Amino acid sequence: MSPGDFLPIGSHRFQSRLILGTGKYPSGAIMREALAASGTELVTVAVRRVDLKNPKGDPVLGFLDASRYTLLPNTAGCYSAEEAIRTARLAMASGWSNLIKLEVIGDPKTLMPDTLALLEATRLLVKEGFVVMPYTNDDPVMARRLEEAGAACVMPLAAPIGSGQGILNGLNIRFILEAVKIPVIVDAGVGTASDAAVAMELGADGVLLNTAVAQAQDPVQMARAMRLAVEAGRLAAGAGRIPKKPYASASSPTEGMIPTLSTDRKEHP
Repeated sequence: MSPGDFLPIGSHRFQSRLILGTGKYPSGAIMREALAASGTELVTVAVRRVDLKNPKGDPVLGFLDASRYTLLPNTAGCYSAEEAIRTARLAMASGWSNLIKLEVIGDPKTLMPDTLALLEATRLLVKEGFVVMPYTNDDPVMARRLEEAGAACVMPLAAPIGSGQGILNGLNIRFILEAVKIPVIVDAGVGTASDAAVAMELGADGVLLNTAVAQAQDPVQMARAMRLAVEAGRLAAGAGRIPKKPYASASSPTEGMIPTLSTDRKEHP
């Protein structure tokens, strides 16, 4: 990607369009190496799963270089607007940036978002000066409502969180891209590099993932693959794919070809 190709989130600008999580890694050292291999600049951290009072001793925060990455606190594990708002305020009070990845879960089995509570929390946190990045479902109507509420982007799921099923709802992602003017970042469901490439080829502005890298057999190699996939998908989206056709189309057009010479097939004695 070119140096001027930035992902804008509020007043922030990121050259990498890949956002990585910090959970589920075999060790802090592997997490640190994978983040470096991914080229990411924005790293999300679950506020309720880290020790804010002892960041250097925390198994996640202790391995993150705050001078290298922008930390994106998230409200993972919150099941109400009030709980998510309280968690966001805790992150800001701890000295983190005003960025917040807002999650309000509505169902513990599917981890699908409670979009009504999400919208309520978005409105309030925007008023308090947060740059809100809401994790939502694949509904273009809700995406538009979140944009109207002041969200800096929308982050629709492509498949259930951690499922690795890939892009199950490409049509809805396209609808969301048409419905809003703010960045659309595909969040949840990516299982491998080709999924990330497809998300970007659909026109998404970025991809957020965690499990696909953290639980890969080789997290560092997968992180590098995700980096290349996001970059390739972005380039392909800008280049414009050829239309799909029901029949073959010769790579070398027949128009203008020089006729071949006829062959004398007479048998000789």
